Amino acid sequence: MTVQDIKQRFGILGNSPMLDRALETAYQVAATDMSVLITGESGVGKEVFSKIIHNLSPRKHSSFIAVNCGAIPEGTIDSELFGHEKGSFTGANEARKGYFEVADGGTIFLDEVAELPLLTQVRLLRVLESGEFIRVGSSKVQKTQVRVVAATNVNIPEAVAKGKFREDLYYRLNTVPIFVPSLRERKEDIPLIFRKFAADFAEKYKMPSVRLDEQAQTVLVNYRWPGNIRQLKNVAEQISILEKERNVTADVVIKYLPDNNVSNLPALYKPEGGNTDLSEREILYKVLFDMKRDISDLKKVVADLLHTGTSGVEFQQESTPMLHQLQHDDDEPVLHRNTGLEIMPQRQQPTGYNSTPMQQPKEIEVESLSLQERELELIKRALDKNKGRRRNAAKELGISERTLYRKIKEYNLE
Repeated sequence: MTVQDIKQRFGILGNSPMLDRALETAYQVAATDMSVLITGESGVGKEVFSKIIHNLSPRKHSSFIAVNCGAIPEGTIDSELFGHEKGSFTGANEARKGYFEVADGGTIFLDEVAELPLLTQVRLLRVLESGEFIRVGSSKVQKTQVRVVAATNVNIPEAVAKGKFREDLYYRLNTVPIFVPSLRERKEDIPLIFRKFAADFAEKYKMPSVRLDEQAQTVLVNYRWPGNIRQLKNVAEQISILEKERNVTADVVIKYLPDNNVSNLPALYKPEGGNTDLSEREILYKVLFDMKRDISDLKKVVADLLHTGTSGVEFQQESTPMLHQLQHDDDEPVLHRNTGLEIMPQRQQPTGYNSTPMQQPKEIEVESLSLQERELELIKRALDKNKGRRRNAAKELGISERTLYRKIKEYNLE
């Protein structure tokens, strides 16, 4: 069976190489009993891959149970997965089989597996390693021959580092990893998928199908799609129902895309747990912002000095903490602590002395604080340092190679 055959059988659209690779991996692993961990953003269709693995496996005639681990309360999830005995807890009026017992010989799909409580993770690890489990309230060990396919949109290694997911369970589930790409990573498929959804809704609601002009397609392709396939389907349905005109323009599409004008500029944030470690790029942004604020304060001080027309003004350290005191007994320049700019203090003249008017200070050229110019300069320096090798340059900049390619194209550095 080819990848194209799988797409036709399960109704999958798209020609992205990343999608084809994920489908090929699912097909190859389907014939085995190995555990599979499917990762990807919310809405990319991870459950479809679990059904592909089950339906192409020798277990296809046995049970397939999909469990959303994040939708089951923590107090009852052990009972749901492994069953319970009568009287084991309040409300347990009779014995009940769990999903692992019901799906014996088949496949169980654990969606959002990272939401499992730690104690339940221990029970799941035992099932994966030995095929054994115990009902809640029982001491009898039972066996099950269930294949486990798990999925999550959480970065599991980060969850392991934070103590929210067991490392041994992660490696046991991750026997064969499958990554499902987001719409942002397969932009060439977006117009095709939209047309399919539009045709389906036209048939469902007995109306002509909507058609996108070239600019409207460009808007769809360039949108971030945080909700992926699920969000694209919702937008297609809204446009199909609410728009009377069947030829859809870019302005119409934009109305149905929430937060379309959200800025994608980098932002500083404090990670959870109080970790204050910052990357070199974040530190650079912070220094630039602090420098801009200090220069503004410095300009204000100089303006006040010119306005008063005196040279013996005493500055309170509490009111301008970023400046050294400007009153000195000699003519040596004062250095600004953050910017390194020199300020020449005026010596106070004795009373009754006819002083000459204060000279206008020389205009100081301030270094550009544009983030875009700084970013362009860093990219040029990294490329020069690595002799044009983009992979090495991206690694040194701390960004992905894909992001570096986009920036090179944006700044015309080809």
